[in-house]
Amino acid sequence: MEVLFFGIAKDIVGASQMAFSSESEAPETVGALKKHLVHTYPEFSRLTTMAVAVNSEYAQDNVPLKRNDEVAVIPPVSGG
Repeated sequence: MEVLFFGIAKDIVGASQMAFSSESEAPETVGALKKHLVHTYPEFSRLTTMAVAVNSEYAQDNVPLKRNDEVAVIPPVSGG
């Protein structure tokens, strides 16, 4: 599973992407991925919202993740 990071999420992780190479280490759901990110990178807990897209479609926390999924972590965006 490949996870892509954008905006401040990219800054928090220090990379634009990461991969879970084995199913045993990969989160099973979008919600589990969010928990993993907060646990591994505590700065994620500061974000008021964080959207996640699975294979280019926004996904709720209960959406299951599969080994070949492309997941995008999209933090809140502000601008004018």
